[in-house]
Amino acid sequence: MSETSGLLHASVIFLLTAVLMVPLAKRLKLGAVLGYLLGGVLIGPSVLGLISQPDSISQLSELGVVMLMFIIGLELSPRRLWVMRRAVFGAGLAQVLITGLILGAIAWQGFGQGWKTALILGFGLALSSTAMGLQLLAERKEMSSPHGRQAFAILLFQDIAAIPLIAIVPALGTAQATSSGGGAMHLLQVAASIGLVVIGGRYLLRPVFRIVAKTGLQEVSTATALLVVMGTAYLMEWAHVSMALGAFLAGMLLADSEYRHELESQIEPFKGLLLGLFFIGVGMSADLSLLLEYPLLIIGLALLLLALKLPLLALVGRQIGKLDGMSALKLGLLLAAGGEFAFVLFGLAEDNGLFDSQLHSILVLTITLSMALTPLILLALAKVLTQAPTSRPVPPEYNEVSDNQPRAVIVGMGRMGQIVARVLRAQRIPFVAFETEVDTISITRKIDDIAIFYGDPLRPGVLRSAGAEQAEFFIVATDNPEINLSTTHAIRERYPHMKVIARARNRQHVHKLWDLGAMPVRETFHSSVEMCRRVMQGLGLKEEQIEARLNRFREHDEQLLIEQHKMYDDEAALFQSARQARAELETLFEADHLEKAPKVLQQEANTERDNKH
Repeated sequence: MSETSGLLHASVIFLLTAVLMVPLAKRLKLGAVLGYLLGGVLIGPSVLGLISQPDSISQLSELGVVMLMFIIGLELSPRRLWVMRRAVFGAGLAQVLITGLILGAIAWQGFGQGWKTALILGFGLALSSTAMGLQLLAERKEMSSPHGRQAFAILLFQDIAAIPLIAIVPALGTAQATSSGGGAMHLLQVAASIGLVVIGGRYLLRPVFRIVAKTGLQEVSTATALLVVMGTAYLMEWAHVSMALGAFLAGMLLADSEYRHELESQIEPFKGLLLGLFFIGVGMSADLSLLLEYPLLIIGLALLLLALKLPLLALVGRQIGKLDGMSALKLGLLLAAGGEFAFVLFGLAEDNGLFDSQLHSILVLTITLSMALTPLILLALAKVLTQAPTSRPVPPEYNEVSDNQPRAVIVGMGRMGQIVARVLRAQRIPFVAFETEVDTISITRKIDDIAIFYGDPLRPGVLRSAGAEQAEFFIVATDNPEINLSTTHAIRERYPHMKVIARARNRQHVHKLWDLGAMPVRETFHSSVEMCRRVMQGLGLKEEQIEARLNRFREHDEQLLIEQHKMYDDEAALFQSARQARAELETLFEADHLEKAPKVLQQEANTERDNKH
């Protein structure tokens, strides 16, 4: 078979596997990840043998993880990484150190491995699968949940930690035979490759994208995005460093670029397909003959890995991540399995004489089995974990947006969005609303014939179909702060003239929306002030007193918010400002009380004087 026909044969097999196995797995509520894994096992050499050499596609399949890390980098600017430093470098570091040392000690004392082998084995198994963890979170719509954010932070640190782990394997293995000059050359290669990524990402890529954008050719833009990802991966592979880290660095350096959303839209389709190929490749690498030869050993090791990592992850999530018990359990379940970087680390350990071939094969099969068991465990515990119901399919009529020349566009038809829509409709102000929950659209349409449609406003075609170019206001009212920020950013880029009013979760959210030029409205502020009014009414204060004090509080809080905007990235300064503001507010209320009650104070003074006489 020629090389071309062999590539075509493999491509057809992979696509057919994805098309058949993933919908079947989803129908059985097993999840897409398990569908890919089972499909890989099925077509691999252990079962049907449709692909006889899994190693031949390993490098291509790793590009899925590389593209995933690039997109993560695009969504994580250096400033946001600094804000997340506690979660990333606190919980992430604690998880890797604690889990790695405990697993290493068990391998050393319990299984009689040498200390070097045990060290690599422990820290390799401490790493979790970024690809699987984020895929499961996306499937379950839990990316913005507390345990989802904590899982993202821990996975991010693990990806960073994989680099020094990969670097020390040669030193622990065959470094004795390596000259000091060779080690210095490797360090020089690593430093040069990372330096090129940083310098190129900061000074070279933006002018390149500006030139490409002026061509107006979509295919050139796609080619440029792929060149950035694959070129960075190639550079990192040359330096024998994690390809995924290079892609992450490149993405992070472009996170503040005006081309961020364009890059993400170009890479996303390739990322999904290649991630599927990665999981298929993992399934193909499973040596079922070894499982049949040592069934109790491999199943026992996989269960032991899950049983050890799960409570340790839950402990880190509870103590450092400040999660509640259920969220900590979800975090442990998501990240307890082994990860893709362990395959790279253990392969390198085998090459350097730290692992023999049988130990390497057993570990690869153990990690693969742990990854396959994770979706099954999540499915079995679905009721306990209160898994969100699967979304209904979108009826065609929900996508047909009529051009009614709206003066306002509403995104998110929850509680706030519905109130805005009712007021606009009562005044006969034309508007169009978008929502991504089918049930909400259905209920809203049944109650009132509102122009609400299914759509994601981050897609340019959706806004064009709604006539957003001629709208005066864009109202972002979803209950997800990250979606509100990304939507506001996209609108400000595409329609600079548009007035954006955005729902804000808290004070930090207000500051970020201000940075984007939006008018934030705090979702709980006005209702909280109204509750204060009711309390003061119950305490017997007069209406004029209540109104004066609440107005004073509003003015003080708005002024404080403006002052804190200058320092909202400085946590220590922010806390100091809040403490000072609390004291100032008490002083203002005391002064107000003294101004409002001079007669009462004079009467008390007169009474005291009369008693003395």
